[in-house]
Amino acid sequence: MDWRDAGVIIGVRPHGETAVILEVFTRAHGRHLGVVHGGRSRKKAPMLQPGNQVDVVWRARLESHLGTYSVEPLRSRAGDVLSDPLRLSALTSVCALAAFVLPEREAVPAFQAQTESLCDALADGAGWLRDYVFWEMALLAEAGLTLDLSACAGGGGANDLAFVSPRTGRAVSRAAAGDWADRLLPLPTMLLGGPATLDDVLLSLRVTGHFLHHHLAPTLGARPVPPARARLIAALTRAAGGPPTQEG
Repeated sequence: MDWRDAGVIIGVRPHGETAVILEVFTRAHGRHLGVVHGGRSRKKAPMLQPGNQVDVVWRARLESHLGTYSVEPLRSRAGDVLSDPLRLSALTSVCALAAFVLPEREAVPAFQAQTESLCDALADGAGWLRDYVFWEMALLAEAGLTLDLSACAGGGGANDLAFVSPRTGRAVSRAAAGDWADRLLPLPTMLLGGPATLDDVLLSLRVTGHFLHHHLAPTLGARPVPPARARLIAALTRAAGGPPTQEG
């Protein structure tokens, strides 16, 4: 059994004395793991960093086996963000969340392309804040939690949308919210086509974070949402000049 593909490294962990288990979000084979012999060496370790783009050849005796990877570098995004703590936090969060949510060996080509595009934006340093928010929304959708912000869940006007139901993920108008407004999540204007200000980005990530923590994570066993996301929220909060926030 063997195939060749390209994708983004989303996880690396030691395996034995010199090898690593490499987790790659590939274009045609989804999230896929394999052993890289000598992956902890001085030659290979710098290439095998989360966020980097690689070409891989996977081989195994049987399809059900873990198998081994041969790896060739395509783009070293990790090096591009190393001097920017905010972009580094975002790239780390992307990789950690993808590894946390996506099933193994299930191709999702459209979302994989969106992930590569976000990683490129992070490496280039332009337009990534908006891209990151909508990537988290797409990640939720891949897990079956689509947020519907197109119309009011309570039958109110579509031009007066101001909240998101924390239970259903549907938009709620100001008129329909009434006395329940303080129990709803604020709907940032950027999710309705407005500009991606830092404050709106944080409000948007509060919305996606609610569904990650309270709806998605409980369906994935006892594992919590990766701490890398909380570190990104903290970094964004500092950049916005706000007080520390508590995720969850």
